[in-house]
Amino acid sequence: MGRFSAGGQASDLSSTFRNLCRSSPWKWTTLRFEYLERPGSGATMVRAWLRRPGALRLETPDGQLLHSTTGINDSRDDFYVSATRRSWLLPPHLVTPVYDDAGLVRRRPEAAYGEPAFGNGRLAAALDPVELAGNAPVPIEFPDTNRVFLDEPREVDHEGRPALETIVTPSRTYVPSDPKEPLVHPGRTLLRIDVGTGVCVASQSLDGETSGKGHWLRILGVDEYMLDDLFLAESMNLTDVRRHIPWDIGPAA
Repeated sequence: MGRFSAGGQASDLSSTFRNLCRSSPWKWTTLRFEYLERPGSGATMVRAWLRRPGALRLETPDGQLLHSTTGINDSRDDFYVSATRRSWLLPPHLVTPVYDDAGLVRRRPEAAYGEPAFGNGRLAAALDPVELAGNAPVPIEFPDTNRVFLDEPREVDHEGRPALETIVTPSRTYVPSDPKEPLVHPGRTLLRIDVGTGVCVASQSLDGETSGKGHWLRILGVDEYMLDDLFLAESMNLTDVRRHIPWDIGPAA
């Protein structure tokens, strides 16, 4: 029996897929992963440590630092507008969404959403792929207003973790968070969403001029403890818990 089956009956995997795409902000706080943009020619894999709401560290495979910020005391970015109602919104983990029977988010509340980005908006969109589903289900009488049209999703393994995979096509209501780097391209796009985190771990355009374009993400750790020092370019001389600490106890007295 599959992960999303109950009582001997298969659940509606299309609804499950969309609810999973809405769930990322409530499924994890820290994430350690490897990320590669497609196509592979000229693309470089990066290793990443992310702690919500805004701490991100990126390194090359050989450990060269590419980007690092704690998100603490940073200047306000484009998610903030002074003296507006939006500036008073709470982070998603401090507000409660409407869940379905499987514990996935059916309806997202208003909150201060936004993932840290580097280079372009594709990474941020993959970390919280709500652009694939919208904040809430569409009225049952207007199915054509869904953000994307889905083939029947199937359960697959992605780098040792369960995921839902499907082929989607964009509808007239699909609006990517970054128009230059959408998760869904014109024509068909193959997508995978990690079941445990709600992160879009793979995308690949299948048609037209964008064929082959997308990304691949491998999750290495979820909700690991991460100190501020990890996200600073210059250490605050705190102990790096990732390294072995030698103890010199000297000769016996």
